[in-house]
Amino acid sequence: MFHVKPETVADLPGDLGPRLDCFAEILTRWNGRINLVSPRDLPHLWDRHIADSLQLASLIPPGARLADLGSGGGFPGLIIAIATDADVTLIESDQRKAAFLRESARAAGARVTVLARRIEEVDIPPVQVVTARALAALPQLLEWSSRLLAPDGFCLFLKGRNVDDELTSAAADWHMAVSRLPSRTNADGTILKLGEITRARHSERATGP
Repeated sequence: MFHVKPETVADLPGDLGPRLDCFAEILTRWNGRINLVSPRDLPHLWDRHIADSLQLASLIPPGARLADLGSGGGFPGLIIAIATDADVTLIESDQRKAAFLRESARAAGARVTVLARRIEEVDIPPVQVVTARALAALPQLLEWSSRLLAPDGFCLFLKGRNVDDELTSAAADWHMAVSRLPSRTNADGTILKLGEITRARHSERATGP
């Protein structure tokens, strides 16, 4: 069985450590059949994936409704669902990965809805938070997220060393309030919190009827 670092478990409240351990055990077992994470990453599953996703949990408002884009192996959406009381919708078009998400959520006691559909086909009530990790460049993430967010909602995206280039590219078509938080698990990583997201007027004309 995969076990999270003992010194980290000691810092986690209640039964969170064992529930994350349960999730990691299932992921390790399924990873032999479908590619959830790189085999090279399995010995570092806690640091590179679980802990990286877990740092978003404290940024989720209590009781928020959340949509996670391209949930894949459960990062970050399923980890957030395990760690918080958020109502999380996991969007994953791959049917096998969607089956993994359902099974691991059930075993870890997470409250999630898994939608095995393409992101652009999803039709759900507006959510307070949209999350994504290692999925797409920022302009595409904003295109997907803008139609899912409530008016006062915001996005949380885990980004790497190219974050400045992505922000510059996105600014050509989008206006937004940007907050940047340093990642606690990746020296080159950044947590982007983006709110007040609106399409630039010239972009509206370009994409309109």
